[in-house]
Amino acid sequence: MTLRHKLDRIDLKILTELQGNGRITNAELAERVHLSPSPCLMRVKKLQKSGYITGYAAQIDVAMLGETLVVFTEFTLTNHRQIDFARFQEALEKLDCCVECYLVSGGYDYLAKFVTSSIADYQNIIEALIDRNIGIDKYFSFVVMKTPFAKTQIPLTHLFEDQV
Repeated sequence: MTLRHKLDRIDLKILTELQGNGRITNAELAERVHLSPSPCLMRVKKLQKSGYITGYAAQIDVAMLGETLVVFTEFTLTNHRQIDFARFQEALEKLDCCVECYLVSGGYDYLAKFVTSSIADYQNIIEALIDRNIGIDKYFSFVVMKTPFAKTQIPLTHLFEDQV
């Protein structure tokens, strides 16, 4: 179990900077958050150890690699027991093409985001899920035509600055 420490404004600034550029040097990060390099590095390590920083990843321009299809899918389950949710979530988590999944309130149970090579590929995936009998009552698919913008950064200082 990781022990969480209370964040201060400098921690939030560090997290904000790292969201924008996970490859920033410690010296540059320290300069941007107005610390010397050694204390800055200690804070980053503490944020990692506490679980606030869960990893670093490259953002890939998938369109440069070739054609893809993004589909958002609403799923409604037949039953709503804990075991039914767990079975469904486990099945989706095992699919590499399912890149996001949310349990939501409202008219359906889950909203999932799929990235596939084609509509035929997506349809094969959905048919395979239905054939597995994991409790899907119904689903609705929404094919993404265009992504005007997709933000990768959460506005941390706007959300949490009042709490530090």
